[in-house]
Amino acid sequence: MTEPAAIRPAATVVLWRDGALGTEVLMGQRGARAVFMPSKFVFPGGGIEATDRPRPGHLTPACRARLQEDVPPDAPAPDRIVGAALRELGEETGLRLAPAAPLRFIFRAITPPGAPRRFDARFLLGTAQAIEGDPQDFSAASDELSALQWVPLVQARTFDLPFITEIVLSEVGALTRGLDQPGVPFFDNRGPRPQFRRLLG
Repeated sequence: MTEPAAIRPAATVVLWRDGALGTEVLMGQRGARAVFMPSKFVFPGGGIEATDRPRPGHLTPACRARLQEDVPPDAPAPDRIVGAALRELGEETGLRLAPAAPLRFIFRAITPPGAPRRFDARFLLGTAQAIEGDPQDFSAASDELSALQWVPLVQARTFDLPFITEIVLSEVGALTRGLDQPGVPFFDNRGPRPQFRRLLG
């Protein structure tokens, strides 16, 4: 019997800006041969590495508290999650954020059992106004994501998206319209039955 895939901590950056059709988010397409979510359009992000270093100054106390709620003893610290998220952003898009640019913890999801790779992913929301340089310049990006582009929320669901990404897009739409978020949504697939809860910190 094959051992189930271990759950690996991960971090994702969701960058948004105002566009002609309303809110836009930065997304790219995973390769067709990728083991995890092939050909899907996703936000920049990935697994947290042992070499990722803390990047302090980006989180509010409330976000820090929620990032530490209901986590295993060996979970990465909030500032290290930020460090991984910003590293992935730089690698996959070539974009960098200004020091201490605000990031808001808006979503957490654990990949369901049965997937070839499983992640405990934290999604951090930031604004394109914090990008250092041209937000359209992807020349320094790796080849992990193709078709990098700013996608209007009103068109995003015409793309090939993972289910969780669709849910995150709904949260982004509400938050960028100024609506309140009553705790951070958490899709927890650690056990035999999926659970949904909100992290209140």
